Amino acid sequence: MKNVILRRQLHVLATVTALTLRVAGAGSAQASPAARGCPTAEIFATDNTAIITDPADSRLNTRLTRFDHEVREIIHANGARPGSSTLLDGVFWSGGLKKATYERSREFDVDQVGRDGLHHIADVLAKQYHQESVLTFRCLPRTSPDTDAVEIQAPGVRWCATGTRSS
Repeated sequence: MKNVILRRQLHVLATVTALTLRVAGAGSAQASPAARGCPTAEIFATDNTAIITDPADSRLNTRLTRFDHEVREIIHANGARPGSSTLLDGVFWSGGLKKATYERSREFDVDQVGRDGLHHIADVLAKQYHQESVLTFRCLPRTSPDTDAVEIQAPGVRWCATGTRSS
């Protein structure tokens, strides 16, 4: 299934995913993720379960403030450190329902978490909020053999494409 998340500043993220996209890796002797200017990991999630077909729907105006606090608590309760959180506007394609929905979601930076811990947190969020998909990314060195994504940055635009990886 494809997920597309649009940021207000034309910030675009496109992915191909199964239940949880798992960009995993062993790392290397290169600089830590924080030293390279990125968090250990990122989680993209929402609490939306409605099918919203109108981009002007008032439900898309939510700031997801309570959701932000709840997810931060879940991240912390599962041994990781929550970082910043960014509100996103997006479109989600449900392979199961064969429908697209507009939705508000959040990107959460997560530090001090390993691959398995990150996947566990994503699974907890998927169950807690009845989500078909929760996206996770880990910041890996370019030379890591487990790197299977590319991020391209241009002024005002960010595009990240990945391969398929099943749970």
